[in-house]
Amino acid sequence: MFRQQKPKRHKAAAERDEIVGIVKYHRSFSSSLLNTKRDVVVWLPKGYNSYKKKDQRYAVLYMHDGQNILDPKTAYAGKDWRVDETISKLIRKRKINDLIVVGIYNTPERLDEYSWNNKGQLYLRFIIEELKPFIDSNYRTLPDRENTAMIGSSMGGLISFYAGWFYGEVFSKVGCMSSSFYYHSDHALKLVEDYNGPKKNVKFYIDHGEDGLIRGQRMFCLLTQKGYVLGQDIDYYYAPGAEHNEKEWAARLERPLIFFFKNN
Repeated sequence: MFRQQKPKRHKAAAERDEIVGIVKYHRSFSSSLLNTKRDVVVWLPKGYNSYKKKDQRYAVLYMHDGQNILDPKTAYAGKDWRVDETISKLIRKRKINDLIVVGIYNTPERLDEYSWNNKGQLYLRFIIEELKPFIDSNYRTLPDRENTAMIGSSMGGLISFYAGWFYGEVFSKVGCMSSSFYYHSDHALKLVEDYNGPKKNVKFYIDHGEDGLIRGQRMFCLLTQKGYVLGQDIDYYYAPGAEHNEKEWAARLERPLIFFFKNN
């Protein structure tokens, strides 16, 4: 069902090209809802397989564009998010609690799957109804909403927002990095602007560089108008001069991780 990759020796930490830690690949993971197959990669923290931690359970972070998050060999333009290095460092420094990361590879249907149309809604159902039960059955997870988070960038940030907005009973924390809030004529922004119900019990992290400056800032403002409090249930960051790529998202990843998984 899966293949384990052992840690390998690496070069200088700044530009290492091997995955740090334990990874397991679930190749061609199928979805009856989408009638598709895609790879899924699971990253496990140091000590997961040790006898001392055999009873420990972990929060889970789901991430989109899974081929870009861990391995520069599969990442777009050869630059990955350095999720493995960043999380390992934060755990080692005791800034965050241990967690499991699930990277969901994208497909040629990426734009549709990451937007709020029929296929995008089926994609979220695939994660909730098919992938999450598999992960919870095969790994020592904390399956409740308080320990289930999602982060994505660009279109992945957009679908992460929808996951939090519509499925707060599953995801309690969603990170939207350089999100494509403009997509479908600002649909996500209008959704929040027109909402008159009670504040949703979800933590939001929103950031951007020069990409999406106006809409990212607007989404933050709209959410604060709906009652979200900076530092409490929403965090916002503007990175002046930052471009729209994996290198920039890697550089900012510590912030949402600490906001979501801070070691209290």
